[in-house]
Amino acid sequence: MQIRDHVSNKPAVILHPTGTLVTFAELEARANRLAHHFRKAGLREGDTVAAVLENNEHVHAVMWAARRCGLYYALINTHLTAAEAAYIVDNSGAKAVIGSRATRAVCERLAELTTLPDLLLMADDDLAGWQRYPDCVATEPDSPIDDECEGDLLQYSSGTTGRPKGIRRPLPHVTPAEAPNLLSALLMAIGMTSGSVYLSPAPLYHTAPCLWSTSALAMGATVVVMEKFDPEQTLAAIQCYRVTHGQFVPAMFVRMLKLPAAVRDSYDVSSLKRVVHAAAPCPVEIKQQMIDWWGPIVDEYYSSSEGAGITFITADDWMRRPGSVGKPLLGVAHILGENGDDLPAGQPGQVYFDIGQVSFEYHRDPEKTAASRSKHGWVTVGDVGYLDDEGYLYLTDRRHHMIISGGVNIYPQEAENLLVTHPKVLDAAVFGIPDDEMGQAVKGVVQTVDPADATEELADELLSWLRERLAHYKCPRSISFEAQLPRTDTGKLYKQNLVAQYSVNAPK
Repeated sequence: MQIRDHVSNKPAVILHPTGTLVTFAELEARANRLAHHFRKAGLREGDTVAAVLENNEHVHAVMWAARRCGLYYALINTHLTAAEAAYIVDNSGAKAVIGSRATRAVCERLAELTTLPDLLLMADDDLAGWQRYPDCVATEPDSPIDDECEGDLLQYSSGTTGRPKGIRRPLPHVTPAEAPNLLSALLMAIGMTSGSVYLSPAPLYHTAPCLWSTSALAMGATVVVMEKFDPEQTLAAIQCYRVTHGQFVPAMFVRMLKLPAAVRDSYDVSSLKRVVHAAAPCPVEIKQQMIDWWGPIVDEYYSSSEGAGITFITADDWMRRPGSVGKPLLGVAHILGENGDDLPAGQPGQVYFDIGQVSFEYHRDPEKTAASRSKHGWVTVGDVGYLDDEGYLYLTDRRHHMIISGGVNIYPQEAENLLVTHPKVLDAAVFGIPDDEMGQAVKGVVQTVDPADATEELADELLSWLRERLAHYKCPRSISFEAQLPRTDTGKLYKQNLVAQYSVNAPK
C-alpha cells in the first residue's frame, strides 16, 4: 500500500470542523521525514512505536512513517488513564512514543509508571525530555528511506473484559509497494475509487477507522476526519465536503436519528453513494430507519480487530434478510456447539472462521491465543450466532454477555435493540445481576434523550412496552437510569462497571 502514487495538491486529510487540510504531497513528505528520524534513532523492522494521539493532522503521518519502516504502531486510546496507557507502552515493548498537546497530561505521567524508550516526541507542544514534533524532523529528507519495508498495526482491544490485549500479525517482509491493500475486497464491494470522499467519524485509534482511512488514502481517496463525533456535525461534514462514502457504528445512527426532524432534513446528504456500518449489532428498526432516510445504500460488514473472518451484506440483500450480517468475504464461517462440532442451520453457537493459515496472536498471551482456536484450527473472537440455509450469518450476542436465569440462556442484545427504538431512549444496557432464586436476574439501565424523562413512570412504561414485544423471560425485571452509559467510541458497551454497580444492591 502506498500514497506516493497520488502525490499532488489534492486533499488527503481534512479535519472537521476546523477545516485543517493536509495534501497528498504534504502527507508524503511528512511520512518520509519521520521515517528517516525513526531510522536515525535506531528503530528497525519489527520494533514498535506507541502513539497517544487524538484525531489530528499528525496521526496519519505517524502511521505511514511506521509502516514504511517495517514498524508496528500501537495507537493508544486517548480516554485511558496514564496507568492504562503506560501498560500498553510497556506491554508493546515500544521503542518510541509520540503524544500531542491534547494528550500531554497523560504523557508527562508515563515516566512515573513505566520505563520509557529514548525516542519521545511531543506534537505541537514542549515537554521536558521529549522532542518537539514536527520541528525535530524539519531538516530530514522528504525522500523515502533506502530500506523501506511494510509495517503493521499492533491493535489493542478495548479491554471490556479486562486488560487490553495486543493483536499482532506477522510482518510480510515486503516493500510497501508490494504489500496488498488489506481492505480491498470491502472497498470494491462499496465502490470506492480514487475519486471518493470518505468520512471517518470515529477516533482513529480504533482498528476499523485506522485501517479504513489508511486504505482509502492508499487508493487516492480524500479522507474527512471528524475531530470528535457529533450527530449534527456529521451531517454538516457530508454536505460541506460532498462525502461519497463513510463507515459508522450503530450508536452513531441512533444519535443522528434522535435529532429533530427539522435538523436532519436541513442537510443535503445526496452526495452519499454507499456507507457501511460495523463494530456492534444494529437493531433492525434502526437500520430500516437509516435506509428510509439515506436510501438503500446502508451496507454492513462483520469482522474483528483480529481479522478473523469478514462477512458483507448490501442494503438490498439485508432488506430481504433483516438482521443478517451477510456472507463471508474472507474465510468460511462455522457455528460450533459446546463439543466443538458444527451445528445445523438455524441453531446458535459460537462463530468460527476457517481463514486458512492463522495470521494473528494475542501479544504475550499464549493462553488467550490458544483459546481462540478450535480443534480444527479455526478462529473465533467469542461471538455467538447462527447460519441460515443459504449461509447468511446472523449474530446473537457476545458469549460473555450471556445471562443464565433459572437455567435458561438469555442474550441481552434483543432487549437492548428494542429499547433504543423507543423515542425517549438514547442508549440502553441489559445484563445479569445476582439473584438467589434464579442465579441471575435480567437488569436494564437506560440513558434518555431528555434527562428529565428519567423517572419511575418511564421505567414502568418501558417495562410494559418491552413485554408487549418480547418474551417476558428476556425482559428486565427492573430499569434504572444513568446520565451516560459507558460506551466506547466504536459502540461497544463497558458492562463490567454497570454489573458491579447494580450487583451490590441486588435483591437477595
